[in-house]
Amino acid sequence: MTPAILRHVPDMQAVARGWKAAGRTVGVVPTMGALHAGHLSLARAAKAGCDRVIVTIFVNPRQFNTPSDLLKYPRTEGSDAAMLATVGVDMIFAPEADAVYPPGFATNISVGGVSGPLEGVHRPGHFDGVTTVVAKLFCMTLADCAYFGEKDWQQLQVVRRLVRDLNLPVAIVGCETVREADGLALSSRNARLSVAARAQAPALHRALLSASGALRAGVPAAAAMQGAVNEVLASGFAAVDYIELRSVDLEPMERLDGAARLLAAATLDGVRLTDNIAV
Repeated sequence: MTPAILRHVPDMQAVARGWKAAGRTVGVVPTMGALHAGHLSLARAAKAGCDRVIVTIFVNPRQFNTPSDLLKYPRTEGSDAAMLATVGVDMIFAPEADAVYPPGFATNISVGGVSGPLEGVHRPGHFDGVTTVVAKLFCMTLADCAYFGEKDWQQLQVVRRLVRDLNLPVAIVGCETVREADGLALSSRNARLSVAARAQAPALHRALLSASGALRAGVPAAAAMQGAVNEVLASGFAAVDYIELRSVDLEPMERLDGAARLLAAATLDGVRLTDNIAV
């Protein structure tokens, strides 16, 4: 059965309060729609961990750096709802923009430190938009647990810091990146790739695997990162924003010394793709 769709905050909160009054735990999966198998894996994890599951669908204007990207973002609510029916989520919360940011809205939540490098450099203000809307969605849904993909590793760390710093009563659950058979990380952006570019796109993941192997073999980090950049550009990508070795909480690392992530962002066919792997 296709889950019901709520659009108004008081309605969503009333439903969530009813569930919680009955002793049910509430899990939320925040999305911007254009759902794929990665999103469904988050919904399944929420189903396994909570009594009731809400998937939010809201294309958040505050986390886009350019108006054209916001306009191009796909809106596929009908097919999204059909996909979520296969998982059995309890509710879709799809508010209109003025329900999230009503006239006169003047609050911005900014998380320092972990939001600064990588995407923070290349998409200034992006994480302010993410943390502001995520905090609002937590309050709107009264979530006990929230599920985010490790594919956006930096975002996951920013949200964890938000919750920790503000003492928000929400458990943040990170879920493993879902990939195509050829290694490409699932992303709503992949649909914008041409057929030729789609065939080239897995090179980003392969380069990260190559760099991981080099690091484990003792190659200095700078040389391993440059080798990965060269590999990505040679595969047909137009530009590489970064390929970096970082600790799990995004501190810079000059050599492999403890738990780490390799994180990358690069542009192919006019589409900016991101990926990361554990090392």
